[in-house]
Amino acid sequence: MCTYLTEKIELDGAGKGANGWFTLSQGAVYVDHPYHSTHEHTVNIDFTNPGEGPSARVAVELTEESALALVEAIHKALAAAPPGLASVKR
Repeated sequence: MCTYLTEKIELDGAGKGANGWFTLSQGAVYVDHPYHSTHEHTVNIDFTNPGEGPSARVAVELTEESALALVEAIHKALAAAPPGLASVKR
């Protein structure tokens, strides 16, 4: 079911799009109908830099299970990083 709720965050990183690497400055996460995936609804994640135009975008459409697995994998990777490497409160 579409929530019509978009969670927006500021980002500091890089992404690789059709025109190569670009600086990421924003992210958006929402549940909606996908554009490309064959599933009825997906967790959609957009990584963007609006200052560099529409080509500075990486979009991801994931099933709910895949999105939750990604969150868990991120937590595990950060927890396994040596102290100071990932400057995240654990």
